[in-house]
Amino acid sequence: MGRFTSLVLRNAWRNRRRTLLTIGSNAVFFCLLGTMMATYNALYFTGASGSEALRLVTRNRSSLALTLPLYYGDKIRRIPGVREVTVLQWFGGTYKDSRDTRNFFARMAVEADKVFTVRSEMQTPQEQKLAFQRDRRACLVGRALADRLNFKPGDRITLVGDIFPVNLELTVKAIFDAPENDDILYFHWKYLEESVPPELLDVGLVGRFQILADSPESVTTVARAVDDMFRNAPVETRTEPEHAFSLTFLSSLGNIKAVVLTVCAAAIFSMLLITANTMAMAVRERVREVAVLRTLGFTSSQVLALILEEAAIIASMGGALGLLLASGLCAAVRRGPLAIEILRQLRVEPLVAMIAVSFAVLVGLLSCFLPARHASRLSIVEAMRHTG
Repeated sequence: MGRFTSLVLRNAWRNRRRTLLTIGSNAVFFCLLGTMMATYNALYFTGASGSEALRLVTRNRSSLALTLPLYYGDKIRRIPGVREVTVLQWFGGTYKDSRDTRNFFARMAVEADKVFTVRSEMQTPQEQKLAFQRDRRACLVGRALADRLNFKPGDRITLVGDIFPVNLELTVKAIFDAPENDDILYFHWKYLEESVPPELLDVGLVGRFQILADSPESVTTVARAVDDMFRNAPVETRTEPEHAFSLTFLSSLGNIKAVVLTVCAAAIFSMLLITANTMAMAVRERVREVAVLRTLGFTSSQVLALILEEAAIIASMGGALGLLLASGLCAAVRRGPLAIEILRQLRVEPLVAMIAVSFAVLVGLLSCFLPARHASRLSIVEAMRHTG
């Protein structure tokens, strides 16, 4: 049908206001659909890479909010396949005005002499690294966070505690670069332990451990060995790869997978209704023209194909515009403050774009198939008598 494309385009733009409104409506829905599909892809189909593939997280089996005995770390370190283990304690708290979303970032207490081994992808000048490790009141800041809040070595930061009833006075001693997870602040676990009054601190307890395996093949074995070691202990553990832990944390907010799929289905259904209504009106206006085309020798199949092509073009234009908007929205999310670092991978991948465009074409074809089929099968006499 390529030789009739110019005719199809002229018909599509005959009522420009309606066509533009249809394209705009589809663009909004495809922006939503593209963003949801990108989110689903980032959460459930994007695997761990680099050093992240070697890291595991051990937490309390019962709940993320419960703690683990600190001595578990020494036992985990002796398991074959474990290269290093470090404390990982969420501090929470508030930095400046909590109402400003720019001031939200992860604040983690770690063992300063081990964090660079467990997170080997972090790069920082050697003098800054040593300055951080030597000063218990020092903090280590990711490049993305430093750029967002204009942190520089020597700056002082005050974190007002909520989970822990203490205010921490920190000094930026090092800024690290990393391909991911660089919107975060690390400080000394020992400083937190010393700052909290003994009567208010569960001495010997920690939020979770971060483990570095010696090879990708050891990850599953280590996870099983850790949980087997503490299976009958007073506090049982759950150990999983870092990527899986992020999904577990996300699932605590609700059934994210069901929400994403429901939103996608609702967006597709809404687009189908809007495009169907537009194309039904367009077909009703052209019934007499269909009769003229039939008189000129066009078959019913050719007329049907012309109308379907028009609907597919309009839907595709809306889909392409929506995907551009979705790409911009994903980029904005990646640059913003995030509690879930896995969303740093949020982007409209080529496969996601291809699937979304296919949906656009399918929606366009389905939306006008019935009215187009009805109009194309009318007899010439009946079509000429049609009053619209």
